[in-house]
Amino acid sequence: MAAIRGRDTRPEMIVRRFLHARGLRYRLSDRRLPGTPDIVLKKYRTVIFIDGCFWHGHEGCSQFKLPKSNSDFWRHKINMNIARDYRANVELRLLGWRVIRVWECEIRKKSVRETRLESLYRNIVNLPYTADTQPLTAAEPPAPYPQQ
Repeated sequence: MAAIRGRDTRPEMIVRRFLHARGLRYRLSDRRLPGTPDIVLKKYRTVIFIDGCFWHGHEGCSQFKLPKSNSDFWRHKINMNIARDYRANVELRLLGWRVIRVWECEIRKKSVRETRLESLYRNIVNLPYTADTQPLTAAEPPAPYPQQ
């Protein structure tokens, strides 16, 4: 487990390179914010977490499978990670930040990566979606503002 990195992972680097190429500037792992988000876009009041499917319990993903040995330990560990993620989402939203979660499996395959990253960019800068873009997977769907 000592060899597993928490920062500068391959999925994180893919997202960071894409955002930088699009002209977005960001901070990395700001410890002043709850949950220490991987990417902080202060200008857009948005934080991005790039989560590994195994470590954060991505339901329905082929990469998330509990180990057969010591399964109680792993179940508890992953459930605690999920609870910590949820708490960080709530705290960040209460502070006025938009929270976006990018799963490792969404950017692993090149065929899906471009669509997901384009969707991520559009969500950050609030561009309208087109028919070919996928809806963004986030902690909670954005609440619509009431019309006055």
